[in-house]
Amino acid sequence: MNKLKEARLAAGLSQAALSKKYGIPIRTIENWDSGKRIPSEWLENLLIRIIREDMDEKRVWEKVCKK
Repeated sequence: MNKLKEARLAAGLSQAALSKKYGIPIRTIENWDSGKRIPSEWLENLLIRIIREDMDEKRVWEKVCKK
C-alpha cells in the first residue's frame, strides 16, 4: 500500500472525502490508490503532512470538548 493511501485510511477518510476536503479530483485519488499513477514526491509528502496535521488538530479538539 502506498504512503498516501495509508495516511488517508489512518485519518478515516474515504476517497470521496479526501477529494471533497482538498479539491482533488476523485479519479486522481483512485489512480493513486490503484497504482495506475503516482503523485510527485513533493505532492505526496505535502498531502501526507496536511492529512496528519488535520488528524492531530482533530484529536486536540476532541480532547478539549471532552473536558
